[in-house]
Amino acid sequence: MCLAVPGRVLEIGEKDGTRMATVDFGGVQKEVCLEYLPDLRVGEYAIVHVGFALQRLDEESARKTLGLFAELGMLQEEFGDPWEQAARFGDEADPFGEDADGDGGEGRPADAAAATRKEVRQ
Repeated sequence: MCLAVPGRVLEIGEKDGTRMATVDFGGVQKEVCLEYLPDLRVGEYAIVHVGFALQRLDEESARKTLGLFAELGMLQEEFGDPWEQAARFGDEADPFGEDADGDGGEGRPADAAAATRKEVRQ
């Protein structure tokens, strides 16, 4: 799922001629493009979708929304480690009708699949 998530601007800079910010989403920090909100300042909140700050948001609304997302586990879903998420759902079939580990249902031990993911990350 892809959410528009409120976040607080921690710092602002420029990268390759583009105004960028480090934004905190309830403990998770990501780099965000500020081209749609060029006057956004450090300490302000914005709704961010796919790496772009789209709209200013007041602090109270941002905190309430982040609290609800955290309560529902949606922040982990949105910002969690994709390898961890794949490991968690690794034994489930994918939506295209193939098994999750791609071995045609032959089956590898789950820890072997996890070891492969670990190697790829390194």
